[in-house]
Amino acid sequence: MPKCGSQCYLCDVPIRFDMYVGCSHGCKYCFAKKFEDISKIKIDETPKKLKDFINGKRTPDTSWCDWDIPLHIGGMSDPFQPCERKYRVTYECLKILKETQYPFIISTKGKLVAEEEYLSLLEECNCVVQISLVCSDYDSLEAGCPTFEERLEIIRKISPRVKRVIVRVQPYMHEKYDMIFKNLKKFKDAGAYGVIIEGMKFPKKVEGLVRIGGDYTYDYETILSDFLKLKEEAHKLDLKIYAGENRIRKFGDNLTCCGIEGLEGFKPNRYNLNHILNGDKAVPEKDMKMLQTGTSLCFLTLMSNTASLSKIRKQSFYYTMLQYYKEHKNSVDKIMGVKKR
Repeated sequence: MPKCGSQCYLCDVPIRFDMYVGCSHGCKYCFAKKFEDISKIKIDETPKKLKDFINGKRTPDTSWCDWDIPLHIGGMSDPFQPCERKYRVTYECLKILKETQYPFIISTKGKLVAEEEYLSLLEECNCVVQISLVCSDYDSLEAGCPTFEERLEIIRKISPRVKRVIVRVQPYMHEKYDMIFKNLKKFKDAGAYGVIIEGMKFPKKVEGLVRIGGDYTYDYETILSDFLKLKEEAHKLDLKIYAGENRIRKFGDNLTCCGIEGLEGFKPNRYNLNHILNGDKAVPEKDMKMLQTGTSLCFLTLMSNTASLSKIRKQSFYYTMLQYYKEHKNSVDKIMGVKKR
């Protein structure tokens, strides 16, 4: 079933669905490597589980959501990686998504997304397609992926046939700023609607970087300065720009950073600390499930111990969101860049 975990307190689209476990792209910077050996690829979710979720079935960690929130497909494993040719789980899921018109965001670096049998389905789905690419210097870091130029061609092919294509400039490297600045025009010319910027993160200490949460990344002034210059250029090109970087989320064109704003049927969850701390007083409607007790088990991934389980079972998603901030204010403020404003 679709899962909701540690992103529940800051992401507007925190429920993800992955067809596979593992990934053959072999990107040297991949964050998923922190959690498991991603070279061992196997089927994860199934079309039946997708259909169950669409039909309203919820698990303990998604029980807070009682509307058709957009699913993020490809959060931990690429749905269009080469193994899809063998297993075809993505293809079968796309048929369900076409039939039901359930909203979703799908992220990939794979070539299959542009092949006709997949593209013809995506064309009739209610979806936003995200393609990850940064610059040609990344080709050596992404040995198992199509090259930068090949992915540009993928965007050219699919952009006229899907609702939107968003370019994920993730992970962004400050050292490649000049190349990325110039590439904005390439993204626009290929048909992209917008770009998402999120800085490179390292699990171990790197000289010159600062610790944010459990990772090391660029200091606030560096990432904000780069982002604002990229934003100015993007707007000259009539290209939307979003901050996937939590500390500077408010400087993007929308607090929902995945590029779905204004699309019919795409209702994200605005009740989270991203919106609350950035001045958007999003209050749940009085009949929403997140106000009911027992709907906050997704927070267990953030507070995993026996005492937390006993407490959370008696709480609502709404209450636990505020309580989590109260108990972790200093760390959350740092992650969200509150003290830098």
